[in-house]
Amino acid sequence: MSDDSIPPRRTLARSRLELVATLLLALAAVATAWSSYQANRWNGEQAKASSRTNALRIEGARAQGLAEAETQVDLATFIQWVDAYATGESMLQEFYADRFREEFRPAFDVWLASNPFDDPDAPPSPFAVPEYRLDTTAEAERLDRAAEASAAEVRRNIQRSANYVLAVVLFAVALFFAGISTKLESSALRRAMLAMGCLVLLGTVAWIATFPVTFSV
Repeated sequence: MSDDSIPPRRTLARSRLELVATLLLALAAVATAWSSYQANRWNGEQAKASSRTNALRIEGARAQGLAEAETQVDLATFIQWVDAYATGESMLQEFYADRFREEFRPAFDVWLASNPFDDPDAPPSPFAVPEYRLDTTAEAERLDRAAEASAAEVRRNIQRSANYVLAVVLFAVALFFAGISTKLESSALRRAMLAMGCLVLLGTVAWIATFPVTFSV
């Protein structure tokens, strides 16, 4: 059927539907490209956060290992001091006491002042008093907290990338509806396909408008 045989009103309606389909195709294509770009960017952010998390965990493990080594040193020198005390060797006691680490000495002084050899309620050892604190232990705990926060960021970035990938799929659906509408002869079916495409497009755009964006990785 030639265009001359189509009533002007039907021709105008078809032109309008074709215009809507063209706009829908263009907008969905742009939105698809944007969502793909953001998905790739968030993959990059996730990789950066993963590297940072691994580095923090390694540093935390090192700090924890150093804290354990320092505790072993404190324990060994304290045991030697106790042995010297038990045998009444005062010079040997002073020898070991002079070699206590600076972090261990305050805890030892507090423990010794509690009369531990006569008072059954005294702390069992300097390691049981609050004054026994290691900077390396505190550093290891800080690094563990930082690593956990970084791991949470990794999980968020993975979810953000997945959300944008889903948006790409939804925009592809909108493209499908827009494309198929141009192949249909029935105006009613064309309108239905375009309405569904527009609905998917607008709903997805409203959804991704709530997403964070990134422009550098």
